[in-house]
Amino acid sequence: MDNVALLVQIFFGAALINNFVLHYFVGICPFLGVSRRIDMAFGMGCAVTFVISIAALLSWTFTYYILRPEAPLPSWLWRLAGGDPEVQIDLSVLSYIMYIFVIASSVQFVEMYVRRFFPPLYKSFGVFLPLITTNCAILFACLEIMKHLQDPMHLWGLAEALTLAIGGGVGFTLAIVLMAGIREELELCDIPKPLQGAGITLIVAGIMAMAFMGFTGVDQGIQNFLNAMIE
Repeated sequence: MDNVALLVQIFFGAALINNFVLHYFVGICPFLGVSRRIDMAFGMGCAVTFVISIAALLSWTFTYYILRPEAPLPSWLWRLAGGDPEVQIDLSVLSYIMYIFVIASSVQFVEMYVRRFFPPLYKSFGVFLPLITTNCAILFACLEIMKHLQDPMHLWGLAEALTLAIGGGVGFTLAIVLMAGIREELELCDIPKPLQGAGITLIVAGIMAMAFMGFTGVDQGIQNFLNAMIE
C-alpha cells in the first residue's frame, strides 16, 4: 500500500502540482507552437506522452544497469577484466549522451508510425513532430529519473520511473490542450495590437501557471487520505 501511495503522489505531482510546463517551464517550444488548435494540441500531447514513456523506460534501464554508480554491468565487466573490486565504477558522465540518443530514437519511431497510420495528423504537425527530439521536458524526465537512481537509500524502481513519465506526459497534454482552447477563444477577442501573437500567449501561460499553483498541497492531502485508509 505504501508503494501505491508513492506512485499516486509521483503521478499527481508530475501532472498537476509540479507540472513540467507550468512549474519547471520545460517543453515551452511545442507548448507555444502547437497550441493553436485543440485537435493538434491533443495529438502532440499524446505523442509526447508516448515518447516520454518510452524514453523513461529505456533511460531507467540504462541508468540502473550501466550508468549509475556501482551499476551491476560495468562493475561485473571491471571485475572480469581483473580490476580492483574496491574501485567504484561510475559512468553517469555519459548520461546526457545516452538520453539524447534514446529520445531521438523514440521520436523517430513515433514519426514513422504517425506518418504511416495517421497521414493527416502527420501533415498538421509539420516540423513540430521532429522537434519533439528537442523537447526538454523529455530530457528533464530522464534527468529526474537519474537523480533518484543515484541515492542508494531511495532507489526508484521501473514503476516509479514510468509513473513520473506518464504523469509528466498527462500534465503536458492537459496544459497544451487548455492553452489551445483558450487561444481558439482569443481569436474571437479584440486584443490590443502590441499584445497580439506571442505577447498574449505568454500572458495566458503565466496566468495558467499561477492557477496551477492552487494544486500545491494536494499530494500531502492524498498521502494523508491513503494513510487513513491503511490504518
